[in-house]
Amino acid sequence: MTSDLRVSMLQMTSGNRHAVNQVTVDEAAHRAAADGCHLLALPEAAGLMNKDKEDARRQITTEAEDPFLLTCRGLAARYGLWIQPGSTPVKAADGRYLNHGTLIDPSGAIVARYDKVHLFDVFLEGRKPTGESDRYAPGTEAVLVDTPWGPWGLSICYDLRFPHLYRDYAKAGATVLFIPSAFTVPTGRAHWEVLLRARAIENGAYVVAAAQVGDHEDGRTTWGHSLIIDPWGEVMADLGGDTPGQISVTLDIARVAAARQQIPSLENERDYTFTRISAHETASA
Repeated sequence: MTSDLRVSMLQMTSGNRHAVNQVTVDEAAHRAAADGCHLLALPEAAGLMNKDKEDARRQITTEAEDPFLLTCRGLAARYGLWIQPGSTPVKAADGRYLNHGTLIDPSGAIVARYDKVHLFDVFLEGRKPTGESDRYAPGTEAVLVDTPWGPWGLSICYDLRFPHLYRDYAKAGATVLFIPSAFTVPTGRAHWEVLLRARAIENGAYVVAAAQVGDHEDGRTTWGHSLIIDPWGEVMADLGGDTPGQISVTLDIARVAAARQQIPSLENERDYTFTRISAHETASA
């Protein structure tokens, strides 16, 4: 297994047309290659961020025809880069969309596909309900990809709040966990960093969490603060909450084994039974 993985992480303010986002990732891939990176990581909705249902419907297509993914594949082959394109919407079989993540290898081939399992159906105080499942179908599979740097676990945004997914990845040997996101400002301010650091710490793995930032053409505002976190929970990179940006960081994959050796919680985990007791019955007995 190769030890050093040089990652370029991109923070975006994605627009409501594929074309503008294609230009952004083209420039980012050039910078990543010039900086000697093996991998370029993008945020959720990197290819298209458009809440206008009719306008989005006219643009969203299949994975094979998606212009943003075609651009990413071409850039991976041109620069010899791995690209984790965050996610982009593609058509699902039931007429809804999939929040669709992929991993592209340096030949330009899509070697893994992951559809967001946990959809963002929430009721934030002072805001309209957010029902991602109104437009998107949920994925059904966790996806672990074997690479020269060990296994990588794929996820998207709201998946972050379901720690068993990452535990399963870690128990299967994952060295890097990808969590591309487009967090809202209220949830980002309250929960983003602490949850990402928890996923890194409890699993002894690197977390690469490229994020959307700022005011988008479709009216949304996102939190930003794209983070790379090491297996001890230390923040290695934070792109802030104001503007798009890009940063390159070298991950020493050997630190994953070192962290897990020091705190072997994956090995210490035990099965248990679950008992529920009624205190009312106990008190009256």
